Amino acid sequence: MREYRVRFSDAGNGWIMATVPEMPAAITQGRDMEEARLMIRDAIKLLLECYADDEAADTDATWETITIE
Repeated sequence: MREYRVRFSDAGNGWIMATVPEMPAAITQGRDMEEARLMIRDAIKLLLECYADDEAADTDATWETITIE
């Protein structure tokens, strides 16, 4: 399990925009906070699946995990 900080902001016309600063491609919106939360959860899950698929398909690269304190 991993936690992500989500930024919610007014997108105009009553919509709420949701973004994840550490995942620039994770951006969505909802008509209220509940919908915005559901939509950003879906966006994060889909991106993580895509990232895993891309990593599995990338056999020409070397992958390492680096820890930052």
